[in-house]
Amino acid sequence: MFFLRLLTPLLLCLAWLALPARAATDGAAVVAEISRRGDAAVAAYDPAHPLPTAAEFSSLYFEVFEGAGMELDLGMKSPGLKSELEVLFGAVNGQAMRAAPVAELHAAWQALRSKLQQAGALYGTAQDGGFLPVFIQSLLILLREGAEAMLVVGALAAYLRRVGGADRVWVLYAGVGIAIPLSLLTGWALTGALQAVGTSRAVLEGATMLLAAAVLFYVSFWLFSKREAQRWQAWIGGQIDSALSRGSLLTLGGAACLAVYREGAETVLFYHALASGATGQDGAIATGIGAAAAILLAAYFALRHLALHLPYPLFFGGTAVLLYGLAVVFMGQGIIELQAAGSLGSFHLAGAPHISWLGLAPTAQGLTAQGLMLLLPGLAWGWRQRRSAPA
Repeated sequence: MFFLRLLTPLLLCLAWLALPARAATDGAAVVAEISRRGDAAVAAYDPAHPLPTAAEFSSLYFEVFEGAGMELDLGMKSPGLKSELEVLFGAVNGQAMRAAPVAELHAAWQALRSKLQQAGALYGTAQDGGFLPVFIQSLLILLREGAEAMLVVGALAAYLRRVGGADRVWVLYAGVGIAIPLSLLTGWALTGALQAVGTSRAVLEGATMLLAAAVLFYVSFWLFSKREAQRWQAWIGGQIDSALSRGSLLTLGGAACLAVYREGAETVLFYHALASGATGQDGAIATGIGAAAAILLAAYFALRHLALHLPYPLFFGGTAVLLYGLAVVFMGQGIIELQAAGSLGSFHLAGAPHISWLGLAPTAQGLTAQGLMLLLPGLAWGWRQRRSAPA
């Protein structure tokens, strides 16, 4: 793991050098273009023939907001604002697809337009390209993108060690090792190859998040079922070798791979965008990557040390809750991405909370999906109780 943690920053550095050069994003111009075309689309909107308006807003998101690099650039400057814009793009597109009344579509567009102006204001002054600002941006990118992956891999590695499977932790590291080159390849593909055939980065991100949510949910429920000491002792007594040599071991490796891959491609693109807009500051970027990698590595070993000294019920229960919480977050974030790209409907709920880091968005689809995930453990527990009850 130590080797992989050191290798990751190097691969990220190579990634932004290998990707084609990209001009710095002109956020004000992107906002002006979206505003102009959005005003025209809303003015021409006819509920009896809504598809042209829906198609135009899909084009504005995919070809202008995402295609011109503003989505990626804004993800570095203000991740929360970027998430809000994705939700609002999905809301406008969803209103049009449902042939909503003109007044409702207009209100949704004005909300999106207002947030776009707020985003455009971030580009109103020249970017400070000094060492310290670039270093801080570089540091925060890897910390923000790597924290969730570190938690997943760290928790699963601690689990294997607690069950006497320390010699099989290599499966997790193999998953991480597979995810890194896949992330680099995806980052390269998303700069041209996939966009050339009409594939949105948001669609790929959304699908990956939903898959990761499903795998983490399965793993968390499996761990939670072993939190009771007597069940753990029965399981470890005769099944650990066979259990960890079958599908469960591959599932753990897959969870590690998906957790790293989910963040890796976006991290590569973030660093590529940062390098494109901070010419001559490669030292600041590399220093930020090194500092963030050291922090994540220290957090990884701290998590592992703590986990090894927790009582079994607390360890299994805590690990299950951690992975389950991340699964719920991934579910919400995946739905946001798919809604923004127009691949999933969006019914906006005015007044509902929006907490981007929790994947919580004010849409019926997102809140329903996350709500169902929160209910699943209770339903599964009830089902297990009924099965174990005497006839």
